[in-house]
Amino acid sequence: MQPKPFINLKFKNTTMKRIWNLIIVLAMVPLFTLTSCKKDEPEAVNAYTTLKAYMVTNNMDLPDLAKNWIIDPKSTAMGGPIDSVTSTMPGYHVFDIRPATDYATGHIKNSINVPLKDVVTVAANYTDKPICVVCFTGQTAGQAVMALRLSGYANAVVLKWGMAGWNASFNTPWTSKSGATNGNIAVGNTNWVTTAPAANGNFVEPVWTSTATDGAAILKERVQAVLDAGFVPASADEVLANPANYQIHNYWPIEDYTTFGHYSGAYNTPVISLAGDLVKHFDPSKDALIYCYTGQTSSIASFWMNVLGYKTKGIAFGANRLVYDQLKAAGKPVYKGAKNWAVVTD
Repeated sequence: MQPKPFINLKFKNTTMKRIWNLIIVLAMVPLFTLTSCKKDEPEAVNAYTTLKAYMVTNNMDLPDLAKNWIIDPKSTAMGGPIDSVTSTMPGYHVFDIRPATDYATGHIKNSINVPLKDVVTVAANYTDKPICVVCFTGQTAGQAVMALRLSGYANAVVLKWGMAGWNASFNTPWTSKSGATNGNIAVGNTNWVTTAPAANGNFVEPVWTSTATDGAAILKERVQAVLDAGFVPASADEVLANPANYQIHNYWPIEDYTTFGHYSGAYNTPVISLAGDLVKHFDPSKDALIYCYTGQTSSIASFWMNVLGYKTKGIAFGANRLVYDQLKAAGKPVYKGAKNWAVVTD
């Protein structure tokens, strides 16, 4: 009988361990390679710079978009936007963005009830005529109109004063916050001054990221994000009580800044624009407030700023809440009641 060959079990086990160790090492090489390459990858592109370039190229600067953006319901000229016989706006698709319960109490004939967040989506079904947006006061409508204009609906407009300008049944939001009785809260207040403006700051640009990479897609994403966030303006009363708590921008000409007065510490920012980098007057790390005569223009401006990644709010009812009598005496925009066009409930 031939003797069995001698097998060195210790050698065999050692050899197998070495083989398995080698396999594990070879398997891990790609992982080490991928990990080590990360430090050589380019940094994420700042979406703000891409969006800014796209908006400049496509004439979407704020001064370009904030033109001919409002219709006064008191317009009665022949051929004007409102049909005096039917109390309709035949040249427009009217989007009423008030809650459904308020829409049901009375609305413009042929108007369409559309939630603020859906105005751009719904607008795609109404492209044969321009869109007029209606809300309670004309302030929330400014948000919708800027969203529409940034989305290609260049002729979208706000109904001035909202339903409060259309029919007196809906005037409470304005009469409770403006007029001789309720619109002069700044008069005699030590936080309302007529001093010369301080020099505007010059801050860095906002930095943020996007799931999109090209300008058009980033813009679409940002517009919807700001719509989804809703509209909550700042209270003029709260700001007047503690103006030092805010970064405030007076969106008026310089002569009105000193004539009618302004919040103590407010900057005078009559032009907000990408041109000349005037947006850099806003500190992107802080909440900023913008106010105008009525709160309608500042609503449009604040939406545009927020699309760019700033954190801004309009001050509700603007200076109509603060120095109404002075504005009225000077012929500036003030709420003077409704035209009393008819409304329907069907």
